[in-house]
Amino acid sequence: MWPWEHVVVGYFSYSVFTHLVYRDTPGALETLAVVGASLLPDLIDKPLAWEFGVFDTGYALGHSVFFAVPVCTAIGMLTRLYGRPRLGLAFGVGYLAHLPADVIPMYFRNGTLPFERILWPVQSAPPDSVQAGFLEQFFTAVESYRAGLLSGELASVEWAGLALVAITALLWLYDGAPVARELVTGSKNGLLAMVARVWN
Repeated sequence: MWPWEHVVVGYFSYSVFTHLVYRDTPGALETLAVVGASLLPDLIDKPLAWEFGVFDTGYALGHSVFFAVPVCTAIGMLTRLYGRPRLGLAFGVGYLAHLPADVIPMYFRNGTLPFERILWPVQSAPPDSVQAGFLEQFFTAVESYRAGLLSGELASVEWAGLALVAITALLWLYDGAPVARELVTGSKNGLLAMVARVWN
């Protein structure tokens, strides 16, 4: 799954959860937590595999349920201790949503469910054939996606991912555009304070 699709799956999952359970929308810090956590498995495993050769595959420690569950539990307990339980929940949803998102779409691509991607070290995914470093591989993949998008030759699962991006963008706007809203408000308040200082 593409990085932006992981972000979308994480945010969509957490936003729907907050609407159903809290009758509320995600705040800026929760949004940052869910976005960061939804990218974290790839930020751990891909550089360690592709850049440093620690793992043979980009699906190892960071993607493992045996690592993810204790990390999310620890973050949840820590944020609860500091009176921010929803922040820990956002982190947990973002991180844990990443794992099935790397397994389920493969069923629609080739009819398999590669559970070995999330069971390291009990099971390991096949070694990657990647020869490039992390950033080079990332930009190559983005260019491949862009070319497929412009030519209309994306796989159906990628079109579904694109539809989810559009739906989640609308949901984010419905939620009041968290993070962007705070940046605009902060900029406006800073500008007003600067103008007030000039006039005084």
